[in-house]
Amino acid sequence: MKTFTEVTGEATAPLLSVRDLCVTYRTDAGPVAALDGLSFDLRAGETLSIVGESGSGKSAASLAVMGLLPRNAVAAGSVRFRGRELLGLSDREMRTVRGRRIAMVFQDALAALNPMMTVGAQLAEAVSVHDPDISRAALRERAVDLLDLVGIPDPRTRAGQYPHELSGGMRQRVMIATGIANEPDVLIADEPTTALDVTVQAQVLDVLGRVQDRTKSAILLITHDLGVVAGLADRVLVLYCGRTMEEAPVEPLFYRPAHPYTRGLLAALPRIDRGTRRLAQIAGQPPSPAERPPGCPFQNRCPHAEDRCAENPRPVTVGEGHTVACVRASEIASVTP
Repeated sequence: MKTFTEVTGEATAPLLSVRDLCVTYRTDAGPVAALDGLSFDLRAGETLSIVGESGSGKSAASLAVMGLLPRNAVAAGSVRFRGRELLGLSDREMRTVRGRRIAMVFQDALAALNPMMTVGAQLAEAVSVHDPDISRAALRERAVDLLDLVGIPDPRTRAGQYPHELSGGMRQRVMIATGIANEPDVLIADEPTTALDVTVQAQVLDVLGRVQDRTKSAILLITHDLGVVAGLADRVLVLYCGRTMEEAPVEPLFYRPAHPYTRGLLAALPRIDRGTRRLAQIAGQPPSPAERPPGCPFQNRCPHAEDRCAENPRPVTVGEGHTVACVRASEIASVTP
C-alpha cells in the first residue's frame, strides 16, 4: 500500500487530514446541510476516491478544502494540511496554499478555461502567480513542458491555441496540466472524466497516474463512476446525503462491500458476466437535504432496513481499514455480493 514508507514500514503522516467537516448552505427555506461530519486522511502518493450520487456532498467537500465555498455556505470542523488548519484562513492566506500546495482539476474544462487566452498563456499564468520572478521565456517553455507531460501531441503548437480549438479530452488534459503546474502536494480531481468517451477517459486516467508517479502527489478523486475508481484509487470513501457510508481499500470495497448502498452502486454497474440481464437499480430517491429522516439516511431505500436504523449508526470495523456505518454491517459483509 502507498500509505507506508519503504524505509520504516510505518504509516506516514497525512498530508491532508479532515475531521468532522460539515458544510451548511443558507437558503430561503432555511439551512441545508450538504456535509455532515466527513472525516478522512490523505497521504503522500495515495489516491483516495470519494464516490456517491449527485447531491451526496462530493463537490462540497472539495470546495471546502480549497476554501472556494460560495458566500452562503458555512464550513465547520477541521481541515489540516501538513498540520496547518485551513478553515478560517483569509482568502489572502489561502492563496499561499491554493494552487501551489493544493490544486484542483475542475470537471467542466470548457467553462473553467478562459476562452480569450491561449492555453499556453493560461498555464504560464498559473505558474507566474506563485513565482513572479520567472522570465517570460521560461514561462513559455514551462507551458510547453506541461502540455508534453500530460500527453498532448505537438505541445508547442497547442500552447498557442485557444480552448475551443482543442478536443474535450485535450481540454481536460490542459486542466490537469494547470493543476500540476506548481507540482502541488495534493491534487483534487473533481469528476475529471465527465462527458468523455471511454477511450478518452482511459487516457485521462493514464495521465493522472503518470503525473502522480512523477510528482509523488496525493490525489483526491471526486467521482460517481466506480469504473474510474477501480482503475486509479487506493482507497474509497462512499458518501450518501453528506455522510460516510463506507470506507475501505479499493479491493475489499469491490469484492466485499458491507453497506447496502455500496452494494446497490456496484450492482448497477454493467458487467460482462451478467449477459443480457437488466441492470439492478436502487429503489426510490435520495431524501431532500432539507428534510432528511432521523437515523440512517439510506433507510427509506434499503432492502435490509429495520427498526434500529431509526438511530444514527456508529461506524464498525469489518476488516483492515474497512469501516461501515450500518447496524447490519458484519452480517452483510459475510454474504458474497
